[in-house]
Amino acid sequence: MEPILLLSFLVVYFAVLIGISYFTSKNTSDNSSFFIANRNSTWYFVAFGMIGTALSGVTFISVPGAVEKSAFGYFQFVLGNAVGFIFIATVLLPLYYRINLISIYTYLEKRLGYWSYKSGSMIFLISRTIGSAFRLYLVAIVLQKFIFDAWNVPFWVTIVICLLLIWSYTFKGGLKTIIITDTLQTVFLLSSVVLSIYFISSSLDLNIAQTFETIKESSYSKIFFWDNFATNKNHFLKQFLGGLFITIAMTGLDQDLMQKNLSCKNIGEAQKNMLTFTGVFVLINLFFLSVGALLYIYAQNKGIDVTQLATPDHLFPEIALNQLGALPATVFMLGLTAATFATTDSALTALTTSFCVDFLHFDKKEDYNSKQLINTRHTVHVVFSFLIFCVVLVFKLINDDSVVNAIFKAAGYTYGPLLGLFAFGMLCKRSVKDVLVPFICILAPVLTFVIDKNSIAWFNYAVGFELIIINATITAICLLLISKKSTTATNF
Repeated sequence: MEPILLLSFLVVYFAVLIGISYFTSKNTSDNSSFFIANRNSTWYFVAFGMIGTALSGVTFISVPGAVEKSAFGYFQFVLGNAVGFIFIATVLLPLYYRINLISIYTYLEKRLGYWSYKSGSMIFLISRTIGSAFRLYLVAIVLQKFIFDAWNVPFWVTIVICLLLIWSYTFKGGLKTIIITDTLQTVFLLSSVVLSIYFISSSLDLNIAQTFETIKESSYSKIFFWDNFATNKNHFLKQFLGGLFITIAMTGLDQDLMQKNLSCKNIGEAQKNMLTFTGVFVLINLFFLSVGALLYIYAQNKGIDVTQLATPDHLFPEIALNQLGALPATVFMLGLTAATFATTDSALTALTTSFCVDFLHFDKKEDYNSKQLINTRHTVHVVFSFLIFCVVLVFKLINDDSVVNAIFKAAGYTYGPLLGLFAFGMLCKRSVKDVLVPFICILAPVLTFVIDKNSIAWFNYAVGFELIIINATITAICLLLISKKSTTATNF
């Protein structure tokens, strides 16, 4: 497909989003609408929009690309995700609504103290900045290869263009705008994955029944892996438990996705949103894995040498943009763009919210919606855009793995202490020596890294997605060591 056509598609796509931003923010663009959408969001819009935010371009490209090595083993991780979402709906959301939070990290201040609160918020800022940069990197390398290389545009300029486009429709309306744009982008994402299955199947002369029978009979359809628990990273328990705890940390303890839930009118609607989202999330991941199997079957039938690809992440764009024709290429770009930008725009808003509330204390100001504070919020928004830009460039230099693996590996290190802090706060009533908590949040990932690098030599054990459990456990044990009995501490 010609680069100029793909570029034209992007221009039209973002013109629509900017138009939505204009209409959703023209009557109000204060901090209340930016941070929590005035707590007036309709639950089914939030549920539907969260699909695009949670899946991202990583799911769109990396999950299909990883099918060759791990078949449908990733679905074990998704099952863990589902249980994690149910835990969030039944345990965490009632807690957040009960104490009426804007930033969820305020809980740590109420439960453990000032430095625990600041540590938790800072962990989120670092974690989400890195995660968002990973996801933006994924779509940027595709845009670079199939669009901007045609005009010899440097990679850093491509990143700047992406961030400017995101900023253009989020800086004013914030979460109020994103609730609507994410819904639209989720429609594009779901349509794209379903149509991609149709286009690939048609090119292989398969009808619907034959398509799923072909996937079922292929070597890629194996879901459950039970052998060699110690050395197999795809073992069911490792994948399931990793999916469970990563979901609790990356969703339930993440300001980004929880911010959307907290914008619902009440706890009942927030829970309906979360449980509905869970069902759709599981189903759509099965579709993405099916796309992966079909892509490798297509490559075998058409004589495409997948070993020549720089990374498995290039398989889907390579076939969609160079093999299937103009319409499938457009559908692919629609889905990839929607998935990635739905994640990054939401993350920028959450990062801005967290910093403004947790470090600049907007919620404690007398005039919450003053012009001065709105201008400060705009500045914070720009600064986080710049930080994501820098991290993307660094990641381009060092990445040598599938992005989906890189993201969850990074999450194990960055979200682990956050999971440990919340777990300790919720499971016991002991108080901690608060001033030591930041040091523990640094020490735990360092010890986890040492264990990860030496686990095979020391224990003949290969660490997989359960890395986050090790990290959180070390954090909780260290907190226990600096704790004491308290008659005033409460779990809320």
